[in-house]
Amino acid sequence: MAKKRPKKRTFSAVKAVKANARERVGQPKPERVIPAIPREEKRGQKHPKPLAKLLSEEN
Repeated sequence: MAKKRPKKRTFSAVKAVKANARERVGQPKPERVIPAIPREEKRGQKHPKPLAKLLSEEN
């Protein structure tokens, strides 16, 4: 049985640039987990509160 030839590596500009940056600057910091905010809080209320409720909350 014949030996398999090793795969010929093709040049990747992206990999070369990233490797160069790692040598100069160092490894990037690990990612941070950002706490999820519920969608309702982000968007705000869909309907405004009635005027009677707003006036009763102020008192």
